[in-house]
Amino acid sequence: MTTSRTDRREFLKKSLGASAAAAALAGVSTSSAAARQPAEGTDGKKPRIRFAAVGLNHGHIYGQVGSVQRGGGELVSFFAKEPDLVVAFQKRFPGAKLARSEDEILEDASLQLIVSAAIPDERAPLGIRAMRAGKDYMADKPGMTTLEQLAEVKKVQAETKRIYSILYSERHENRATVKAGELVEAGAIGRVIQTVGLGPHRTRPETRPAWFFEKERYGGIITDIASHQFDQFLFFTGSTEAEVVASQVGNFHHPKHPGLEDFGDAMVRGNGGTGYIRVDWFTPEGLDTWGDGRLTILGTDGFIEIRKNIDIAGRPGGNHLFLVDQKETRHIDCRDVELPYGERFVDDIVNRTETAMPQAHTFLAMELALTAEKHAAKIAG
Repeated sequence: MTTSRTDRREFLKKSLGASAAAAALAGVSTSSAAARQPAEGTDGKKPRIRFAAVGLNHGHIYGQVGSVQRGGGELVSFFAKEPDLVVAFQKRFPGAKLARSEDEILEDASLQLIVSAAIPDERAPLGIRAMRAGKDYMADKPGMTTLEQLAEVKKVQAETKRIYSILYSERHENRATVKAGELVEAGAIGRVIQTVGLGPHRTRPETRPAWFFEKERYGGIITDIASHQFDQFLFFTGSTEAEVVASQVGNFHHPKHPGLEDFGDAMVRGNGGTGYIRVDWFTPEGLDTWGDGRLTILGTDGFIEIRKNIDIAGRPGGNHLFLVDQKETRHIDCRDVELPYGERFVDDIVNRTETAMPQAHTFLAMELALTAEKHAAKIAG
């Protein structure tokens, strides 16, 4: 069951303690008490869970594996059909066994979890097979590419009671966004009214596989990229119900690839606030990162702006957070903020809880993205 903002604030107080909440307001890097403890499986102790990777088609698989490992998971095996992806993964994780088939992994009773960054339209069917095999599942975003896939995933998840997680990495794997969550929960900017999430990306068509340009495979730009922003909108506004007000997509600069959508935006309204989302494939080569991802969180007593990957013509590196309240304007360096998702996710697998991300939230973020994509107005390029 998705928690309200008040419930989450109480959870924060219980898990962080009053001193950590105060530290969050002071701009000091904090993490949950659990996250400060060394995770089993990362310090020579017995692993808390054993897991495998199936489908390596997006580089996010490395972040997914790393997140579970930080939580105390042991990567046992993996499978992919593409030889080049197998070689790269083996080089990164030489201790993991290359399975002979997907079935070998699904039938391995010693594995509790499968993680996947397969081609987007293959992620939901794999997750369904994993859940029916008695395993929890973590997909890269998007966790599914159609509303029909979402409906089937929800049905099987309810039947099997397995966890179907989607790693929305722009929140869970970005230290400045984690820090913003602590600040919002501690009341740093009052009640959140709106989020504005911007997700620009660099295209480089010559480096992309064929499926990247096939909408039925990647799901459309709002489905693919903006699921991150819908997740953040729900989280920071505390919304448990929401609707898409308007959305539009277009192909402005890639006539050779008519299946590619290079621009999309949407307006959303929830029972905790409103949001605006814009995603695109227009990061210029002159920028020193793949995208100037930004999130602005507007509150009744101030606002937070996050520069996720770069501070243009300013401070080096990423994970920049700017906090403006009734007293001052501050920059908070978030490079040392702990990332709690991996440990909480492994906790949920072991304890059958929902501390990393409620299941209802996971599905609602994708439902909004899929709905916005399906009903988006087509604008001329």
